[in-house]
Amino acid sequence: MTALARAVGQLLTVGFDGPTLPDELRERVATSQVGGVMLFRPNIQAPAQVASLVAAIRAAAPADAPGLVAIDQEGGLVQRLRAPLTVWPDMLSVGGAGSTARTEAVGQALGGELAALGIGWDFAPVLDVHTNPANPVIGNRAFGTTPGAVATHALAFWRGLRAAGLVGCGKHFPGHGDTRTDSHLELPVVDHDLGRLRAIELAPFAAAAAAGIESIMTAHVLYPALDPDRPATLSRRVLTDLLRGQLGFRGVIVSDDLGMKAVADRYPIEELAVQAVAAGADVLLIREPADRQRRAFEALVHGAEADAGLRARVMESAARVAQMKAACRVPMPVAAEQLEARLGTAANRALASSFASVDPRSPVQASPVVDA
Repeated sequence: MTALARAVGQLLTVGFDGPTLPDELRERVATSQVGGVMLFRPNIQAPAQVASLVAAIRAAAPADAPGLVAIDQEGGLVQRLRAPLTVWPDMLSVGGAGSTARTEAVGQALGGELAALGIGWDFAPVLDVHTNPANPVIGNRAFGTTPGAVATHALAFWRGLRAAGLVGCGKHFPGHGDTRTDSHLELPVVDHDLGRLRAIELAPFAAAAAAGIESIMTAHVLYPALDPDRPATLSRRVLTDLLRGQLGFRGVIVSDDLGMKAVADRYPIEELAVQAVAAGADVLLIREPADRQRRAFEALVHGAEADAGLRARVMESAARVAQMKAACRVPMPVAAEQLEARLGTAANRALASSFASVDPRSPVQASPVVDA
């Protein structure tokens, strides 16, 4: 395995099917063809099983490129881990309570349960602003209906995650709160002008960048005012010129899952991988299957071997990933006999139940793939 190929592998965070680590994925983690693994519902049976799975993933990684296990654990509709862990309310209710201290406490308690299982990267907080009650995929996942409320409470939640040792991920840049379609299923378009985008959609991301959040996830959404031709995930104008250049973000830019139909139905995985990295993405999320993950890896290796510009982007991204991994302070999972005392505690359940729903609009229905 060449140094370039090992660097490319650090740009890939992948999923898999089933409750145990497949041998072929273990080998790819061990040889640095994969830098991180993300968990979904099919990977989860019970806390002790999750702890064992996370331990296996992390133990497989080489010492100079530690494995990072990630999960979508927002609260509300999107929380892969549920009872006997604490079941958290939606973040619109948490933010609506108006107490940053309580919001931070939620982040720290939720993060503490993930840390007990050895999970170090939470794909949260949501930085989208809930401005459209008909939005089929964000809705009450957001912390508020104004950019100020979202920035205030999302960053409080993130500080809680950090206190628990995790690294966080703000999403979905440059804003998914006013879409009428679900990017899991088709390509949404947000037609707002630049003035509106800067005032509403971009404001929480600017605040998160200034605060030093470790990673920001892209949206598979087309914003004609920013780039009329390419969705944000594949747009250099959006990722490099705007997020890095204008907003000053220095952390890891993460693609949303490249298997979502908004992009997967329009581009082969080889093109998606190369174009996203060329645009400025540092980590590519590819849930499955393994064949698509391997094809993305090979396309990036071959592309970087032939193109000095792409090679420089790969090395730059691998360095950022290494910095993020170093910022994660989550130890290996606790012993199975200690899990009961760390998960779904009485204090955490009381905190979760103390929030009353504050959204008077019609409840947002989960996308069939949001909580998969």
